[in-house]
Order: sequence, then structure tokens, then C-alpha cells
Amino acid sequence: MAKVRILISTLVVFFFLNVNIHGFYLPGVAPQDFQMGDALMVKVNKLTSTKTQLPYSYYSLPYCRPEHIVDSAENLGEVLRGDRIENSPFVFKMRESQMCAAVCRVKLDKKTAKAFKEKIADEYRVNMILDNLPLVVPVQRPDQDNVVVYQHGFHVGLKGIFAGKKEEKYFIHNHLTFTVRYHRDIQTDSSRIVGFEVKPFSVKHEYEGQWNEKARLTTCDPHTKRAVTNSESPQEVEEGNEIIFTYDVDFQESEVKWASRWDTYLLMADDQIHWFSIVNSMMIVLFLSGMVAMIMLRTLYRDISNYNQLETHEEALEETGWKLVHGDVFRPPTNPDLLCVYAGTGVQCFGMILVTMIFACLGFLSPSNRGGLMTAMLLLWVFMGLLAGYASSRLYKTLRGTEWKKIALKTAFMFPATIFVAFFVLNAIIWGQKSSGAVPFGTMFALVVLWFGISVPLVFIGGYIGFRKPAPEDPVKTNKIPRQIPIQAWYMNPIFSILIGGILPFGAVFIELFFILTSIWLHQFYYIFGFLFIVFIILIITCAEITVVLCYFQLCSEDYQWWWRSYLTSGSSAVYLFLYAVFYFYTKLEITKLVSAVLYFGYMLIVSYVFFVFTGAIGFYACFWFTRLIYSSVKID
Repeated sequence: MAKVRILISTLVVFFFLNVNIHGFYLPGVAPQDFQMGDALMVKVNKLTSTKTQLPYSYYSLPYCRPEHIVDSAENLGEVLRGDRIENSPFVFKMRESQMCAAVCRVKLDKKTAKAFKEKIADEYRVNMILDNLPLVVPVQRPDQDNVVVYQHGFHVGLKGIFAGKKEEKYFIHNHLTFTVRYHRDIQTDSSRIVGFEVKPFSVKHEYEGQWNEKARLTTCDPHTKRAVTNSESPQEVEEGNEIIFTYDVDFQESEVKWASRWDTYLLMADDQIHWFSIVNSMMIVLFLSGMVAMIMLRTLYRDISNYNQLETHEEALEETGWKLVHGDVFRPPTNPDLLCVYAGTGVQCFGMILVTMIFACLGFLSPSNRGGLMTAMLLLWVFMGLLAGYASSRLYKTLRGTEWKKIALKTAFMFPATIFVAFFVLNAIIWGQKSSGAVPFGTMFALVVLWFGISVPLVFIGGYIGFRKPAPEDPVKTNKIPRQIPIQAWYMNPIFSILIGGILPFGAVFIELFFILTSIWLHQFYYIFGFLFIVFIILIITCAEITVVLCYFQLCSEDYQWWWRSYLTSGSSAVYLFLYAVFYFYTKLEITKLVSAVLYFGYMLIVSYVFFVFTGAIGFYACFWFTRLIYSSVKID
């Protein structure tokens, strides 16, 4: 054991010394104070669209550029999300408002005009960052008075038709009215940024004489106090047109403190829906808990009465079902190696999701830490390889297996290799579209190093520890000759019962699933991890209880092949998850391009596969505990 601890310590030290990891950002820990006149550097991020789901870097369009473009350091999660954070020519001065500041002039050729038109047609949005706050566009909700929602970024442009004409034109948002909200400390006169908003306009700027850096615009002039307030004369995107990019900056003092600056962004107007979801899920749990309690009490009561008093013939027939298969219930299943691998992988997924949820509820993974959630999940997956190896080898030894290294090898490679191949294919498609969402080769290599350098060794260490422990003895002996399984009723058909078993776990989470899919595919904020953690606990209980109930009915029907069915019963909820993803695609998304559809369904298949492994393992271990419990309490003659 000492050697094992030394090896784990060495791996951890090696990892932290050789991989560049950004520490978790806790809101309220690292505020930045600005004095009046201090420079505020605006950073630009990727262009995003809910129609294509393909991000592009800001400078893939011919926007105004600074003298030198500098990439910001990005963590692993940011790179996988497609974030490309760079500096910009927008420079503000703290608490010094600006009006109609000209950035640059761009003359469109055929190529650049086409690029702008394509992004406008696909409804791409421009994302910017100031002091770690994302740029948002405040929008009044039409259905509720005094309720403002914040949309990520502003549209590149819009489509419209001139009066009296039929041809649709493309117009670009070339004037930005920024609002920077700050909270001022009266004692030190320093300020902290608590809001970053924008209103975009399309304006065909005009000027007198020849264009130069000091040319005065007639459409927007700070000397005459002429500001841009509408887009009555919009800037058309056509070959040969020149576009002048300008911006205003207005600083507004706010009562919102720095520690609470994310509250308005993360405000959820649908709390009642979440509570309804939880109440609905709790009713399912109470119903299943009642059934499990009835089964357990009935089983134990009849077991006692069997040996303490005489029973009627009808009672004996009713109770003998599950007792009759005592000599076969612990007979190893078909493909025991595969079952051990999937059980161990499910434990690994469970550990990763549980710890991630705890970190998220504690505030470590707030949206202010871009990429933190994905980075945490990847690192936790790697280190949870220890649990995967332990669980798979322990179960393998229980099933009387002897080659633990083979099981550890399969556990270390089977599931991750499937995910990696699918991810590699999808990444190749993104790369073919020249999107910034394509993961660079260096990052792919880093993922492989994490897999082979840390996860695989930890799986083998866990497998070694798990196989060394003595295997638990079966409560009853297994017969040498398998018992014949009687013909089952139609409702006990394996396919039917498995599909029925997946409905309730999915029903417990499908309302929360809507908000998760919306945050992923419609680029909205998601920070309701408290609700999500409650739903997660309900999901675990539901998976365990429905599997135990159906396993009991199966054993009462004298069908002792419960091993795989217990895994597939709760795991079948992944089928309904994917079907819901299909429903969501056709009802909520506006994706029209084939490549984007392939990416959506490809990623949702990966998510469904992970959900299958995770929920299947919960159901399997619940049945494993249940069968050992009931058969250990029975005295078999």
C-alpha cells in the first residue's frame, strides 16, 4: 500500500508540474479596482449562432484590428468550448464617457461582403468581455412588465427591405453604444465594474472631405452632441461600400456590489417550473419507495412466517417463485467481463458527476469561470479511474474471475476509446468548416496524455487494490446444472420490462433537461445547480427503486437472469433522453444545415451514452445489494 500511495503522489505532482491549469475562480475573491481614468481593455470572444452551432473567431470577419492581436491564456475547458479570447481596438477610460469614437474604416470587397452576409444570414452574435464580464444586450420581456432578460452578445447585423423595394438587403451593426456599470467606493474613490451592456445600431456614416483618423463625422459628432439613437439610415453590406465602425461609452454608477454582479445575469424567471419539476419527481420517488417498502416487508414477513407457522397451499405457491431460483440467482451472467467493465465505468461516471455537482453548488464552477465546468469534469474523470478499476475488478472477482489485468485494461480503454473516436470524428467535421470550435492538435494531444498518463495507471492501481480484497461469499450455493426458466408472461418480456423501467427515471429529470439543453444549444446562462443537485439525488433514488421493483417481479417469475437486465432497466432511460433530444431539435432549434444537425445528434449521442452507463450502474448495484439481502435472510433447506 505504501508503494501505491507513493505512485499516486508522484502522478499528482507530475500532473500539476507539467500541465498548465488555471485555478478555480470564486466570485467575490479577486475584484479589480479601477481609479478614474484607468484604461479598461475590452476583449473579444468567438462569434456564435444558435442556427449553426459552429463558433468562429472574432477576426474571421474583417472587423477593426489592434496593431498586435494577442491571444489570452485559455484553460482546457475554454478551448473545448471553442472560446478564442483576444484583445480588441476598443479601449475605455474608467468613468470617462466617450461619444462617437471612430475605430476604423473598412472598404468591402467581394470576399469580405460575402463573409458578413453569411454571418448575418445565420444570425451570428459578437461576444465581448470586460473585466471577466460578458457583453450582454438587455431585452424587455413582452409577456412580463419590468422584467429584463440578458442575451449574450449582439447580432453582427440584420436583414431588411428598403421602402418601396422587394429585394432583401443585409445591414451591419457598425455603431455600438456601450454602458459600463460600476460600483464606487466612497472612501477610496476606486470603482469596480458590475455590468457591461450594449445597444447595437446600423448607421451609414458620412463625413466631409477625405477620410483620415481626424475626420469629423456628420452623422455622429461629439462636438455638436449629435449621438446615434436609431438605425434610420442603416449601413448596407455590399461590395464596394465603406463601413466606418464607431462606438459610444457611457458609465453609470450602480448600487450593485461586485460580489453580486452576476446575480442579474443568472436570475431565473422560471423558479416555479423548477419547483414543479422537483415536486413531480418527489411524487415518483414516494410511489416507488412505497412499493419497495411493501416488497421488503412482505418478503421478510413471509420468510419468518414460513418457518414459524403453517401456511395455506395458495400462500406457498405465491411465495415460492423467488425462493425456487436460489440455486441459480448468483450464477455468473453471459459476458461477465463486459458487465464488469460497464459497472466500473458507471461508478467512474457517478463519482465524476457527484463531485462536480458538489463543486458547482459551492460556487466553484460559476459562469464567471469560463470553461471551469468542463475542465473540472475532465480532471475528475481522469482521477476517478481509480474507482473504475476498483469496482470492475471487485465485481470480476465476485463472479469468480481470475485475470484482473484483462478487466482493468478493458475498463481503461473501452468506454474512453468510444467517446474519443466519436469526439475525434465530430472535431474533424468542425475543422472542415474552419470553425474556431475545432479543438487544436495540441489540446487533443493533452487529452491523450491525461488518458494514458494518469487515467490508465489509476485504473490499474484501483484494479489491483480491488482484486486483492477477498471476494464476498454468495448467500446461497449455486447449482451445477442451470434451472430451466418457465415461459414468461408478456409483460415480463425482457425488452418490454427494460423499456418500461427507463420511463420513470427519465420522467424525474426531463423538465430540468429542457433548461440544460437550452443553456447548451441556445447559449443561455445556467446556474441553478441547487435545483440540479436535488434532481440528481431524485434520479439516483428512482433508478435504484424501479430496478429493484422490476427485479423482484422477475425473480418471482422464476427468471434468475437478472444481472444484465438490472443494468439495462435503468440504463434504458438514455433511450428516452435521446428521443427527447430529437423532439427538442425539431421544436426548439432552428438548425437547417446538415453539418450542424450531424454535430447536434453526434454530441447528444455521446451524452446519452454517458447517461446510459451512469444510470445503468446505479440500477445494477441496487439490484446486487437487493438480491444478496433477500437471499441472505432466507434459510434454504
